[in-house]
Amino acid sequence: SSSSSMPLSISKANALHLFVAVPSLLLSRGLHKSQETDEEFDAHWVMYFNNADITAWELRKGLNTLYDFDLVPEPKILSAAFKACRRLNDLASTVRLLEAVKNKAGGHKDIYPYIIQELQPAMQELGISTPEELGLDKA
Repeated sequence: SSSSSMPLSISKANALHLFVAVPSLLLSRGLHKSQETDEEFDAHWVMYFNNADITAWELRKGLNTLYDFDLVPEPKILSAAFKACRRLNDLASTVRLLEAVKNKAGGHKDIYPYIIQELQPAMQELGISTPEELGLDKA
């Protein structure tokens, strides 16, 4: 299993400090709403995905919009998105979301393991496997 090579604990500071060195990674997020703080951005997306009446179309639209931002979403946003996927019985979107996170992290090797570490409780609760656990990283 590839998880055996994953560090046991990665701090948020270690994972996210990489973006400080590469400010362009955060550029397009700033274009979303110029006056929106990081906390407001996170709260907006958590609330969006926590909408009990979210439709499959709204879920995909939200995931696509979030993917368009030049950032890796905070684990609390991803957890809310996972729960929306589960409510809609859309397991495939959870796997695609994790693949997108890995892609967004790019060469910053600490970010994806940190995200997976932080999402473990939600993933276990919802029965979500990583692409690696499903063997999709070898396809």
